Amino acid sequence: MNQDKRQDVWAPFRFFVGSWKGTSEGCSGTSITERNYEFVLDGKFLQARNRSIFKPQKKNLKGEIHEDIGFFSYDDNRKKFVLRQFHVEGFVNQYVLESIVDDGRIIVFVTESIENIPLGWRAKETYNVLNNDEFTEIFELAAPGKNFEVYTKNHLRRKK
Repeated sequence: MNQDKRQDVWAPFRFFVGSWKGTSEGCSGTSITERNYEFVLDGKFLQARNRSIFKPQKKNLKGEIHEDIGFFSYDDNRKKFVLRQFHVEGFVNQYVLESIVDDGRIIVFVTESIENIPLGWRAKETYNVLNNDEFTEIFELAAPGKNFEVYTKNHLRRKK
C-alpha cells in the first residue's frame, strides 16, 4: 500500500495526535489523566501513552498510578484497525475495530483477546469526539457470560 492510501486509512485517528489532559472516574475513583498520541515507526503505528493518578479516596484508599501504552495498527489482511494495550498491571488487551460512526466521531473497539485475566472476560473502548479539542473514552468490562459494564470514563481536552 502506498503512503497516500495509508494516510487515507489513518484519517479517523489523526484527530488524536497530540497531548491531552483530563479526568477519569470509575471503579477506582477519580483521577487526573494525561495522554499523548503520536505516529511512530515511519507512521505505521499510532502510539498512545496514558498515565492516570488516583489520589487516596473512599473508592481507592491507597490511591494508585495507572499507566498503559497502546499501539493502533492497520491490518491489511483483515482491512481492520487493531489496538494493543499494555497495562502496568500486566494485562495485554488486543482489540479489533467494531465500528466508526457519525463521520468518525464515535469509534468502538472490542477485545479479541486479553492476557493475564481469566478466560471469557471481554473489554470495550468507545471514543466519542466532542469537538476539535475534546473527547471522551469509555472503558467497559464484561465478566464471562455477562454484559459490558462501565469501568472508567475519561474526559480529555487537548493541551494548548
